[in-house]
Amino acid sequence: MRAGFSGYKVLKYFRKKRETENREEAEKARKKRKRSRRGRNMEVRYICPTAYDSSVYLVNGKVLIDAGMNSDLIIKQIEKYIKLTDLKLIILTHCHYDHTAAAAAIAEKSGAAVGIHKADLEGVNDEYLSVSVLFGDRAPAVRPTITYEEGDKIDVGDGEYLEVIHTPGHSRGSICLYEPVSKSLFSGDTVFPGGGFGRMDFEGSEPDKMIGSVEKLTKLDVKTLYSGHGAPTDRDGNKQIMASYTMLKMMMGE
Repeated sequence: MRAGFSGYKVLKYFRKKRETENREEAEKARKKRKRSRRGRNMEVRYICPTAYDSSVYLVNGKVLIDAGMNSDLIIKQIEKYIKLTDLKLIILTHCHYDHTAAAAAIAEKSGAAVGIHKADLEGVNDEYLSVSVLFGDRAPAVRPTITYEEGDKIDVGDGEYLEVIHTPGHSRGSICLYEPVSKSLFSGDTVFPGGGFGRMDFEGSEPDKMIGSVEKLTKLDVKTLYSGHGAPTDRDGNKQIMASYTMLKMMMGE
């Protein structure tokens, strides 16, 4: 009788111990998944079909940031990663031809919506504001159906979003796009790695606003910089932006 009772207590002890261990393992797995979600970077594909096109970025297989000029080449590159009809949105960082000319064809073939900052909405179809005259072509045919403002958050899937930062200077409606979890900044032609920044001598440029725009970027925590021309860099985006800010102030005599 006593031996049976003792065996029951041992069995109960090990059963309780196993239940505790299972709960602990489940909690560890939950925390690991949570850390994994927090630490996960967006999936960004860098596309640069020719030396004259802007950089084009495919984000999470759903969103295109800028569209370049050569639609046939860009579509071929996109289709290496996704079915074109899976593309849901094209975000234009500003209205200039080298970033927008292919957008109409890509949008038509994919069914994707097109968005741009409201201050560049009219400029994208103007041959001078879009600077298409410098490329010997007509203004882009794209007709954006979405307009953005400072602080807008754009869903890019997988629970991630891009925050719109209005950075006038290169154009009236230039924007940068910031993803806070991966600390990624899509900077368009506002800043470039190595202390570079966008030209301010085009029709529609606002040189007096450029310093304020770049200063705004220095307040972000940036690891990876995806600029509008050239390959992305993950070599301390904060330093890259601060170098652009310093060089810009020197050029502007401040």
